[in-house]
Amino acid sequence: MSIPTEPIGSIPRTAALRDAMRARASGWIEQQDLDRLGEDAVRDTITELEATGSPVITDGEQTKPSFATYAVHGLPNLAPDGVMIRFADGHTRQLPRLTAGPFRYGVYAGSYTKVARRHAQRPLKQAVISASALSLLYPPDGIAGYSREAFLEDLVREAEQDIRSALEGGAHSVQIDFTEGRLAVKLDPGLGVLRTFVALNNRVLDRFTEGERARLGVHTCPGGDHDSTHSADVDYADLLPALFQLHVSNFYVQLASEPDRRRVLQLIGAQLKPGHRVFVGVTDPISPRIESAAEVRDRVLEASAVLPIKQLGTTDDCGFAPFADDTSTTRATAFAKIRARVEGTELASRALGL
Repeated sequence: MSIPTEPIGSIPRTAALRDAMRARASGWIEQQDLDRLGEDAVRDTITELEATGSPVITDGEQTKPSFATYAVHGLPNLAPDGVMIRFADGHTRQLPRLTAGPFRYGVYAGSYTKVARRHAQRPLKQAVISASALSLLYPPDGIAGYSREAFLEDLVREAEQDIRSALEGGAHSVQIDFTEGRLAVKLDPGLGVLRTFVALNNRVLDRFTEGERARLGVHTCPGGDHDSTHSADVDYADLLPALFQLHVSNFYVQLASEPDRRRVLQLIGAQLKPGHRVFVGVTDPISPRIESAAEVRDRVLEASAVLPIKQLGTTDDCGFAPFADDTSTTRATAFAKIRARVEGTELASRALGL
């Protein structure tokens, strides 16, 4: 059996869909027109992903406004002045702020899964946002009549339903995006925030059976937006021990863009438990250079020298466009990098006699 390989999630949106999203925001087109163009983009993305040979695909998150806010996009009890996230190049992204309870998702990930299943011929992976990321919506000074604990109870229930909706909608696996994990270390080097995030996510994960958790995974990276990151300067040694306390079977770990990959592999190896599989990043979505299949092969062999082959997989470091308006990477470049990952992983599998 070959070493498994999977994408992370997002693919740059089609130009037609980006134009339609802007038009809808301005009231120039109806929602039904946006939905039609969105499904066209999903179909085209799945077709191109399957053409790369990828054994597992996604919908490219085409119709999500962003990987982080899809669940609450457009809700009436939000204000725009929430937590600010700063990237290394100076640009920022800002989360919304919850203004009143109760907290409810506006859309569940299963709705995306159901649309994608209409077009997919291969196992479909669905990405969801973590409960810990959405916990940042609750304001530090609280909300009158709606305590933080009441909010967290609602959030845990909604996050569980988000994952279940994807599984019930036909997802082969569900990946929880946890990019705020590394950022938490940057914001609080004492690791208190990180431990709180892990505990909150485990409250959600513990609502699933062991068999269900075998289909769940967690993705970590230092952020990826407009070819910049928010926490690449954080040492993995501070993140990984807590990351591997999450109650899932699969871990998707950014690695290709790390300056010392072997050191990170050794750190991963020290935390790996029976039943875990680690999908290491072998392509860098932030870099415009397209990796060759041979280069990917060598990165996989490098990982196989440190990690047990039966617990190894490959992936991309991050999604290629986690936010809908990010055009820093072209669709052609994204698909070329994915094809190199698939072919390079197969070359490594053959070299290892698998």
